[in-house]
Amino acid sequence: MGLSKLRRLQQDATAAPLPPADPTPDWLGNFEHYLRSECHLAVNTVAAYGRDLKRFLDWLGGRSPVDLSIAQLTDFLAYLKRIGLAPSSSARCVVSVRMFYKYLQLEGRVQDSPAELLVTQRQWQRVPKVLTPSQVDAFLAAPARYDALGVRDRAILELLYATGCRVSEVSHMLLANVHLDQRMCLAEGKGSKQRLVPLGDRAVRAISDYLQTQRPQLVGQRSTAQSPWLLVSRTGRMLRREAIWELVKKYALMAGVPAS
Repeated sequence: MGLSKLRRLQQDATAAPLPPADPTPDWLGNFEHYLRSECHLAVNTVAAYGRDLKRFLDWLGGRSPVDLSIAQLTDFLAYLKRIGLAPSSSARCVVSVRMFYKYLQLEGRVQDSPAELLVTQRQWQRVPKVLTPSQVDAFLAAPARYDALGVRDRAILELLYATGCRVSEVSHMLLANVHLDQRMCLAEGKGSKQRLVPLGDRAVRAISDYLQTQRPQLVGQRSTAQSPWLLVSRTGRMLRREAIWELVKKYALMAGVPAS
């Protein structure tokens, strides 16, 4: 190759534009696409993960997530607390970030996920409000006997207090699953899981009173097959959990105690 030709090639190489640098990846868009196409998550779930990841990316401020250490990620938890995010929302946000780092692992962007070491405050770590004995007595006594459905409502409150059952479990409880002679009832929870729950004296008396006096009036001529539930409405149908919650709030207000 002649000297003149070599110089011309060098000049052409110098004049040639450099290839554009790789743009910053669309972390949010790519992650949401992964959730939809690979994980087959529902639209609302993808949207929730997306909102959480956007909060994470805003905190990053342009930094790359692939280079973060666990110490730096811990600062993200401090950021969530600083902006006043509730513990439940913070926990969900951490789950979203963990899911994002799993995606980065699948894409070969990171080898190990530092997000797996993140620990956030759990909902159950919040101290619940506790009623005093006098408040409990006032609450359970709130359904006066002269109220139209006071006997039934007293049985509801005593059952909730004695068993610790969820409102939905009380709503769906069958008459056949209440055994007052053995002082227990069978509660059916999520996933059709069943458990025996003991009943105290007050609950047994309140339920017995309701079964003897008020439930027969409410079910009328309906058979047990037609109205198999322990707690029934004015029309003899199953008492919905929303209705039970309304009763709890009503009697809590009457007794002057917090409902939650």
